[in-house]
Order: sequence, then C-alpha cells, then structure tokens
Amino acid sequence: MKSRQISGKTKLVGVMGDPIEHSVSPAMHNMALNAMGLDYVYVPFNVKKADLAKAVQAVRALNIRGLNVTIPHKVEIIPLLDDIDSLARAIGAVNVLVNNDGILKGYNTDAEGFLHVLLEHGVEPEGKNVVILGAGGAARAIAFTLAGRGANLIMLNRTPSNAAKCAADVSNATGQTVEVLTLDEKNLSDAMERGHILVNTTSVGMFPEKNDALVSSNLIRPHFIVADIVYNPYKTRLLIEAEKAGAMTINGLEMLIWQGALAFEKWTGKKAPLNVMRKGATQALKSYEK
Repeated sequence: MKSRQISGKTKLVGVMGDPIEHSVSPAMHNMALNAMGLDYVYVPFNVKKADLAKAVQAVRALNIRGLNVTIPHKVEIIPLLDDIDSLARAIGAVNVLVNNDGILKGYNTDAEGFLHVLLEHGVEPEGKNVVILGAGGAARAIAFTLAGRGANLIMLNRTPSNAAKCAADVSNATGQTVEVLTLDEKNLSDAMERGHILVNTTSVGMFPEKNDALVSSNLIRPHFIVADIVYNPYKTRLLIEAEKAGAMTINGLEMLIWQGALAFEKWTGKKAPLNVMRKGATQALKSYEK
C-alpha cells in the first residue's frame, strides 16, 4: 500500500489522553485513511490533566480537524467545548471532538460502539443485572446505554461519590434505578452473586500492568458475560480469569474499532473501512506482545 505524502494540505486528527503510549488508534486510523486515499494523518498527543485547557486551545490554533478523547479527559473536556451533541450531553462524557472552522463540538461514540458489540455477540442487556466497575467517562457512556436498554445496573467504584453522581444522571435520564457500592472485596462478591454481565471500564489491566485484574475467576460464574474495555493487551487478565470460569468474554478491541469508525466518519464524511481498521489495530497489538 502506497504511503501518503504529508503536505500543507494534510488534515490532522489524533487522540489525546494520559497515558497514551499504549494506544493502537494511530495504527488503526492511519491504515484506514491510507486505504481510503484520504489526505489525513492521525497522531497521539499525551496531555496531562493540568494542560487540558491549553490542549483544547491548540486544537483551534493548529486547525486540528478532530480528536479522540480518552482517559482521563472525557468528562473534564465538556465545559471547554463550544457545542455538545445531545447524546454526549445526556451521558456527560465526550470521546470525540470535531473542529468545524474553529467551532469545537463534542460527541460520544463509546455508547453506540459498546451496544453494537454486545448485540453482535448475541447479548441483549434488557432485564440483565450488569456489574460495572468504574465511574469515569467510559462508565457513564456504557451505563447510560445499558440502562436505556432496560438493564439493572450495579456500579462499584473506589470513590463512591463519583459513582453516585453518575448513577443519579443515568437514573434521571432513563428512569432506571442504579445501585452504587464502594469497590471492595465484600461488595464485589455480593454484586457478582446477583450479576449476569460484568463490564470493566477502569484502566486496571492495561499495558504495561497486564497482570492486574479487579475480579478473579472464583467470583465469576459460567453464565456470565464478561466485557473489558481495555484492549491492550488483547486478552486482559480479567478475560483470562473469566475464561477459567467458563464465561463468555468480549475484549475491548471491538469497542475501540466501532467507536473509532464512528469518529472516522464524523471527521472525514466517509464510511469507515471496518476490516482495515481491525487489521491495523490487531497488527499494532501484536507488536506489543513481542
């Protein structure tokens, strides 16, 4: 495949977060952009919390076409933008930024991406008890989506006040009651006894801390569906533990691909080549495993 020549006409897109070294999004998006013959380049930006406002100003100043927004900026970025899509506003988290002539608009593609992956695996969340670990931006999107689909949610977070705010917002928007518990051994065990689906929305288990997991196989039953939004490594310690217990597992790569495809389309106006994006992301992950 012929490489693109970067010029003064090349449009810049990328991802900002902290940490960012683990991201396979640059490989995934650049392979897709190249395959489509589009004059764009996708780069990673490591942005500390203290520098978020300056980074958003830089998007305008440098005429960056758009960004993916990841940990830990999905919530804090909202007041810095000019406009927020109605879904992203309801969720209270943004993972995609689009720059239209200096007007910055935020979107959330995490929600649609996660639901698509569940349904693709034959998992209908309606009426299921879903245990959600974490209360950050990704948790908000997933909780909003699942509650809107009729799932019963149990959110566990080490800082329960953060989870309580998320739960209140989800309940107000969807009418579903969301239970909030402090993430500790007893509460986790109790929640897992009642659960059907487990979703890890934290960064625990992310490269390079790939041997970490919040839940071990002794708490997981064979009827469980276990989803981890961490995609690097491809098979996290949590998913390994879930497989030991005989549970169905869903890795984070598919969610990354689907939310990335939706972002790609917002930046370029073109239909995303899903198979090419999957190939780029998979190749990048394999390079980490060497």
